[in-house]
Amino acid sequence: MLSRKAHCISAVLSLSGLAVLLVLDHQLPLLSKQRRQSQKSREADFLRDHCRSLAEQDRAFIWGKHFRTSFGKSSSCKDYVTSSHYLTKTLSAEEAGFPIAYAITIHKEFGTFERVFRAIYMPHNVYCIHVDKKAPDRYQQDVKKLVDCFPNAFLVSKAEVVIYTGITRLQADLNCMKDLLRSTVQWKYLLNLCGQDFPLKTNKEIVRKLKKFNGKNITPGIPLVDPYTVRTKYSFKPCLGDHEGEYPIQMLSTTYLKSEVPHNLTLYRGSSYVALTRPFVEFIFSDERALDLLEWSQDTFSPDEQYWTTLSRIPGHYKRDICVYGTGDLEWLLSGPQLFANKVELETYPPTVECLELAVRERALKESEIPVEPSWYL
Repeated sequence: MLSRKAHCISAVLSLSGLAVLLVLDHQLPLLSKQRRQSQKSREADFLRDHCRSLAEQDRAFIWGKHFRTSFGKSSSCKDYVTSSHYLTKTLSAEEAGFPIAYAITIHKEFGTFERVFRAIYMPHNVYCIHVDKKAPDRYQQDVKKLVDCFPNAFLVSKAEVVIYTGITRLQADLNCMKDLLRSTVQWKYLLNLCGQDFPLKTNKEIVRKLKKFNGKNITPGIPLVDPYTVRTKYSFKPCLGDHEGEYPIQMLSTTYLKSEVPHNLTLYRGSSYVALTRPFVEFIFSDERALDLLEWSQDTFSPDEQYWTTLSRIPGHYKRDICVYGTGDLEWLLSGPQLFANKVELETYPPTVECLELAVRERALKESEIPVEPSWYL
């Protein structure tokens, strides 16, 4: 009897041990996940403190890349989107009622482009990506692999060999714009970017900024005057330079004078990067003045800096200098009214990209009108 009782006790103990093991086995992934989340939380706190110090210019240096994505490591698109912390739901009714179209022209810095795309991505917007046909095959494959994970993003139907300061830079935007008009998304405004334009505002903040323009384009510019009149006075042609670099093909002036500007339009000079209303984008593909100006601009210098401002005729003064923003610019970037910073580079100044991304994401989640999912935290 005692032996039988001992066997029963042993069996109970064994089963109890098995139950404990099963419970532990069941909880291990949860505990592991909690540890990972705790580690990521500490990492975010660490970076947040450093970003604050950098913005206040208390420190001049930070190392490493903290908000890495799982690109190339995920087993599926679903895993990539979740583990890379993309926002997978629209955060407010206001944003849902004001979709934005993006035309993004890229040719290098895949890591930076991926961060830019993650920062501006919302499931109710629509995104057209133009990859320069000169870009390396691996780069083009990586971009396609990323874009294919998002139903509201696509590669442009007709890619150009982009020549900086030539007509193909403008044509790349136009090709995306034409594709975006075919989209089922009834977007309100279209923003054109390069892959190094990092957002300084949340999607909701961008929506509210655009609403204030009450259906007007944002294409600031000034009349085209000397010394810039040479851009349209003579005919330019592409020429292969005698040096290697990012832009080996350049637009060089000839001695041939151009004809008068069609329809007696007054030329303006401004930014290549603009915010355009849907009716205006429809206008540029149907209005005779827009079509004639595009044809006339084929052999001009940097036509993208004249085309939008001339057609929309918005007055104002604006000058765009190209520089790569560093950590010393953080305070100005984060406190200013600008929507995007052109340009940022993940490889050159990783903390600039990561501090901007952290600040914008945290504001977006704070503004959210729906429950925030854990994977949305960077």
